[in-house]
Amino acid sequence: MTDLADLERRAAERAVARAGGQDRLSGHIVCDGLVRIFRTEGTEVMALQGLDLVVDRGELLAVVGASGSGKSTMLNILSGLDEPTAGIAKVAGYDLLGMTPKKRLEYRRRIVGFVWQQTARNLLPYLTARENVELPMRLAGGRRRRKAAELLEMVGVGDRADRRPAEMSGGEQQRCAVAVALANDPEVIFADEPTGELDEATADEVFGALRAVNAELGVTVVVVTHDRNVAGQVRRAVAIRDGKTASEVRRSARLAADGTQQHVSEEYAVLDRAGRLQLPAAFVEALSLRDRVRLDLETDRVEVRPGTIPPSATGTAEANPGSAWSETLSATDTIEAGSAPSATDAVEGRPGFAASEPPSATDTSVSGEDR
Repeated sequence: MTDLADLERRAAERAVARAGGQDRLSGHIVCDGLVRIFRTEGTEVMALQGLDLVVDRGELLAVVGASGSGKSTMLNILSGLDEPTAGIAKVAGYDLLGMTPKKRLEYRRRIVGFVWQQTARNLLPYLTARENVELPMRLAGGRRRRKAAELLEMVGVGDRADRRPAEMSGGEQQRCAVAVALANDPEVIFADEPTGELDEATADEVFGALRAVNAELGVTVVVVTHDRNVAGQVRRAVAIRDGKTASEVRRSARLAADGTQQHVSEEYAVLDRAGRLQLPAAFVEALSLRDRVRLDLETDRVEVRPGTIPPSATGTAEANPGSAWSETLSATDTIEAGSAPSATDAVEGRPGFAASEPPSATDTSVSGEDR
C-alpha cells in the first residue's frame, strides 16, 4: 500500500523532472513556474504566468520591466507579503507556498530585509536613525547600540545617527533604510525601486550602499527597478515581461589582446520548460514581426524570419526569388555577434550573443501601474 510519504516523494521527483533537473531548483532564491492570479468581482488577472528565476547565494541582481510586468508581484511573494497561486517559490530553504503564519513571521524577521521606495515604509518619523536601526534588534532580542552604529557607518550615514528622518535628505533616508534592513543579519535583501524618488547622483550613493553590503557581508541583494543606470551597474539584470522572465543581460570584464580591460555585455533570451521565448522588443520592431514568423534550423543556430511579405513587396519576391526582398531574407544577412539589428537583418536565435551595447531589457518599458 502506498503511504503519504511515498506519494510526496514521487510528486517531488516529478516536479524536479518538469523543472529540468535538481540544479534548476538549487539556488538561494528559486521561482519555478510561479503563478499569481488575482480575482475580483468575477474577473481574473494573471499577474505571473509561470515565472522562472534562480538567484545564487551572494548575488547582486537587478530585476527590470515595464509597469504591469509582474515584478512587484514577484517581489511581494518573495518578501512573504503575498502567496503564489501555484508553482515553486523558495528563499534560503523556506518554501513560501502555504507557510504557516508563525513560519512566515520567522521568515520575515530573520531571513529577509526590505528597502521600499517610500521612506514612510522604511523609517519611523519620530525615531532617530540609530533608534530606527535598533528597533528590529529589540524585537529579535539582539545586541543593539554598537551594531547600529556599525551599520550606519557602513552605508555612509554614521554622522546622521542622532537625526530624525525629517532632518535627513532623501538619499540619507534610503541609506539609513538599508541599515535598518540589515539589522537582524538577513540572508537576503529585497529593494523595491530604492532610487525611484532620487536624482541620479543621490541614486548612485544609495546603490553604492547596497553594493557595499553585498560585497562586505555577502548578503544576496535583489533590486527591482526602472532605473537604467542601476540595471547597468550589476553583473546580471533580468527582464520580466507579461508575467514571465523574458531576457537577461550578463556583464563581465575581459582582457583584450593589448592588455586593456574591456567591459562586455551579453544578452540572452530566456527559454522556458515548454521551449518558449520572448524576442526583444527592439528585434520585433526592427523587422516588423507580426502574428507569425518563419523558423529555420541551422547547424549552430535557429533563424527567425518575418512570416509574411510586406505589402510593398507583394508580387515581387514570389515572382523573382532574386529580388531585394528575397535577398533581405537570405542567410547571409543574419545578425552577427556584436552588431545591432536593423530593419534589413534577420534575427538569429543563438545560444547567446555578445554585444558591446545590446538592446537593453529596460527599453521595453511603458507607463502604467505595476501589479
